[in-house]
Amino acid sequence: MRRSTTTALGLGTVFTVLALTGCASHAEPADSSAASSAPVHRGGSAPSASAPVSSAQLNQRLLNESDLGDGYTSKPETARRNDDVTVIGCPALEKLGSDAATGSGLDFTRKATASFAYTGSNSSEVSEELYSDSAAKLSKGIGEIFDAMLSCPTYQVTSGSTVVDRGTEKTAAPSNLGDEQWSHLLTSSVGGQRSVIKQTAIRTGSILLIVSGSPGLVDAHLGEALAKARTAR
Repeated sequence: MRRSTTTALGLGTVFTVLALTGCASHAEPADSSAASSAPVHRGGSAPSASAPVSSAQLNQRLLNESDLGDGYTSKPETARRNDDVTVIGCPALEKLGSDAATGSGLDFTRKATASFAYTGSNSSEVSEELYSDSAAKLSKGIGEIFDAMLSCPTYQVTSGSTVVDRGTEKTAAPSNLGDEQWSHLLTSSVGGQRSVIKQTAIRTGSILLIVSGSPGLVDAHLGEALAKARTAR
């Protein structure tokens, strides 16, 4: 992982709550008006009865380097152990346990993930997660974790002797995309370094899309990620 201003999110491979690929970011500070914008939106239709999609099909629907364009490089997925992770100061997250604290608390068997480093104007990262299950199960699972995180504006996550100060702020979700939407900004502070990532989740039928990383990259690629996730193959 990169050092310097990425220190906090270098630890994010262990600590980022709901950063489902352990995404690290050299993220630019988010605009304060965005961070304090409208509440997380859950509009659109009620969960539909669309049939779940296989993991193989989900893998075909992930963004790839050719979709993203110049400056993006694929990153291998790394395994995470959650045994020594503890949440302090957020009862709702403490109740969900260490799996939620490291982003592995979504119990959906059909999934696919991809993570990319971007070396354009600076060094950033963006990750994509696709899950498939019944619409009701997707809605309940992701909603519980986002609700738990937003119930605690500030809290701490520890692993061994390392303590990371975390903050969560709701931000506007794109109400014109999908059936349900969730979005927030996460800040991580450790060792005098502060980093920001954005996470936006969209449910469309029996597919759940989560894009995480630098706020600018999430906003730039969310629409194309959803369009490809919906592609029938």
